[in-house]
Amino acid sequence: MAGENNLDSAVDKGGIIYHERLSQTLSRVFQAVKVHYIGRTKYQRVEVVDTPDFGKMLVLDGKVQFSLSDEFIYHECLVQPVMISHPNPEEILIIGGGDGGALREVLKHDSVKNVTLVDLDAEVMEIVKKYIPEMAARAFRDPRVKVINVDGRGFLQETDRRFDVIIVDLTDPLPSNPSTALYTQEFYRLVEKALKNGGAMSTHCEGAYFSRETFLVIYKTIESVFKKTRVFGAFIPSFGDFWMFTVASNTLDPLNLSVEAIKNKIKTRNIETKFYYPELHENLFKLSKNLLEDLKRKEVNISTDKSPVQRPI
Repeated sequence: MAGENNLDSAVDKGGIIYHERLSQTLSRVFQAVKVHYIGRTKYQRVEVVDTPDFGKMLVLDGKVQFSLSDEFIYHECLVQPVMISHPNPEEILIIGGGDGGALREVLKHDSVKNVTLVDLDAEVMEIVKKYIPEMAARAFRDPRVKVINVDGRGFLQETDRRFDVIIVDLTDPLPSNPSTALYTQEFYRLVEKALKNGGAMSTHCEGAYFSRETFLVIYKTIESVFKKTRVFGAFIPSFGDFWMFTVASNTLDPLNLSVEAIKNKIKTRNIETKFYYPELHENLFKLSKNLLEDLKRKEVNISTDKSPVQRPI
């Protein structure tokens, strides 16, 4: 695997030791006691491994995408704040998210009438279904769900549909990754156009510490398109970083909800969660002073098709 991606491995008496780069100068190692799958699709290298600390993990192009031990933190952050903030989310679009985690969270809302999931790599979807069926549970069997295996940006360019909420759940913008084109100003303008009045987008935007500059560029790019943006984060152990998310809209503000209003929505929509809860909602958006100061920096570049953001590892 060395030289193909950022995840090198070596056989150890206790299993396989994986070496993953968090930045250009910092790495971590973890042990896998079982390798369920190693292969390559048309678009990326795929590995499914079982680890003592994180359980089953999906690794794409050398980057950990999720672990069963803490994926609920990532997926609930990505989905629940924006879905709870919307008064009546019925038509949902998920771009990426082929593992089914975001889809599972969206379908918890009784208000949802249909979900369109657009993911380029159908092979990865099938690999996850086979080796990590716990991830999506029965989400893909829900009659409200339609899966389309095409490029998400191309879908937005061609569709005339409008959505209440758009969830963008992509792989990291690595230099060799096709998702780089889905982190640009031009892409976010397509997202804005595909939203109904009062609609909102939610996306992850990398880690706050080991990919700070990438996070800032993504956030500033979103901010250049939408009138209202709110950024928040949560520590995700299997990512080894404080992971950032952004909710963007031209009208909706997730901080306009009271704790009682959130409790009401959770009750009426029959939502069950493991991480997110009403009193946590507002606190998610409370960031450290140094992070807030960085968000005010004016010299941060905007990601464009001519000069897209790329995480340096």
